[in-house]
Parts: sequence; C-alpha cells; structure tokens
Amino acid sequence: MSQLKVNSIVPSGGLPAGASGGIIQIKTVTKTDTYTTTSATFGDVTGLSVSITPQSSSNKILVVANIHFGCTNGNNAMCKLVRDSTDISIGDAAGIRTQATGFQVNSYDNDPTMVSVSFLDSPATTSSTTYKWQVRRASGGTCAVNRGGGDGNSSNNFRTASTITLMEVSA
Repeated sequence: MSQLKVNSIVPSGGLPAGASGGIIQIKTVTKTDTYTTTSATFGDVTGLSVSITPQSSSNKILVVANIHFGCTNGNNAMCKLVRDSTDISIGDAAGIRTQATGFQVNSYDNDPTMVSVSFLDSPATTSSTTYKWQVRRASGGTCAVNRGGGDGNSSNNFRTASTITLMEVSA
C-alpha cells in the first residue's frame, strides 16, 4: 500500500493573507468511569489528562473539553483546565476569590453541572505538554466526576463521560 506524507497541504493559489494552515495532529481522552474527592484544593482527575508534542513552538493547541461534576448535600464544587502546571481558561484574579474554569453552586445529590470549553492555547514549546481537568469541593461534602453527588442504585441516578480533545493548529 502506498502512503503520501506531507507537513501541510496548501491550495495552489496559496493561503489568504493572515490565514494559517490546518490541523496537524489530534489527541483525545474520554473518561467514562467515576472519580470522587473530598479535597478543598484542586487536584487532578484520574484518567482525565492527555499529552501532545507540538511540531512547532509557534503552533497553537485548540483545546475542546467538557467535564460533568457535582457535590453532595447542597455544597459547591469547582473545576479548572490546566496545561502542565499552568491554569488556562480561568477568570481574572480578584482578591481572594478562586480562579476557576467552571463551578457548581448549591449542588444537590442528583444535580450536576456540565462545563464545556473551547480554548485556543499558545504553549510555545515542542516538548510534550499535558492538558488535564482538576476539581475540588468548595464548602464541604464530596465532589464527584461523571456522576451526581448521591449515587444510590436508582434509575434517577446516572453516569456520564468527560473528555479532552487537543488539536495542533499550524501557525
């Protein structure tokens, strides 16, 4: 079988001024099992991280990600998207407020939140780079990913999936 390998394909007339190339590579992870934590500090969600090695330091990474999470007993939970140890797609700093990608306020056992993010990142590296979701509880209880805070064996309870997809976009 024959293979054609190229770095990029550009139309015969060239690219319009200011345009960049296309998608170079795609990496993805989907977490279908559950994760829980009682930590009041952000921590990695096990099995919800993916790495990519950009081909050029000038290329960007389009991050398309979602996470389903909740907390027990009317408590609050937060999530954030992280590149290696750098927070991305978070709000501005303001006093002692927690910077996050998303949150759930006054969660009840079967009332989770889904946070969905599309973020164009500029990691400026050709080293392997890892993107991941982190979660924490805010005011008490247990923070759960891919299920509600309550998890009795009932058709009113559920299971979901959370994902991260990375697309390297040529500069």
